[in-house]
Amino acid sequence: MLYVVATPIGNLEDVSPRALRVLGEVALIACEDTRHSARLLAAHAIRTPTISYFEHNEERRTPELIERLGRGDSVAIITDAGTPAISDPGYRLVRAALAAGIRVAAVPGPSAVVAALSIAGLPTDRFTFEGFLPQRPSARRHTLEALKHEPRTMVFFEAARRLAATLAEMEAEFGADREAAVVREITKTFEESVRGTLAELRAGFTAAEARGEIVIVVAGAPASSVTEAAAGGAITVEALCDVGISLKDASAAVAKLTGASRRDVYQQALARRGGGSGTRPLKDFTR
Repeated sequence: MLYVVATPIGNLEDVSPRALRVLGEVALIACEDTRHSARLLAAHAIRTPTISYFEHNEERRTPELIERLGRGDSVAIITDAGTPAISDPGYRLVRAALAAGIRVAAVPGPSAVVAALSIAGLPTDRFTFEGFLPQRPSARRHTLEALKHEPRTMVFFEAARRLAATLAEMEAEFGADREAAVVREITKTFEESVRGTLAELRAGFTAAEARGEIVIVVAGAPASSVTEAAAGGAITVEALCDVGISLKDASAAVAKLTGASRRDVYQQALARRGGGSGTRPLKDFTR
């Protein structure tokens, strides 16, 4: 069994009894940083052997761990904070284990994404997790430009040293009045949640540099922005389907925003998917 175990993102008390039991029972724990994880394990008197598993060795280490699992050993994977494979190492090992027919079990727990959303004061019924933005300026700009009309609440990770610059870039693309929140050092001694417009947050964190682990939560685009984008052709049925909206609902939304016939929009979308005239209609679905 491969266990994907969530660990505290700050406060060592935020670990479940099940997580502690699993970490104590497995044959080996794969850690993003064995020295960092040693604090958590020592605090709970867990003496299970550990091995490093991080960004620069996971490709080489994955076959070794799959071999151990294939011999019948149970292995747990943990990262420095939060849930493995969420902007952290883990995806390659999980995928390889599944491909080898090894059972993979989640031991859920802390997540900086959900924790930040829960206290940001922004809509949480639908959201998109964007992780870290690209480091290259042009790629960052293109990524933010593509998200300008995203209607869902957006969650980003960012390094403290880049926070002010990132907020300025978001302000330029999303608008100065877009609501947002910066959640810093979640569950730690100096936890801080700052809410305001992107202009206010940019000014505040330019004047006083932030420290620690940062999560940025940004409100989705207002309805007027979505309408404008649809009228200009920037939003299509396919684009809405790509962000998780069903074909039926996406067709209805584009029809309402553009004034076109809902049936025509739907049938045209089916035709573009290869399910047009003369073929059986594709089954509606939500990705």
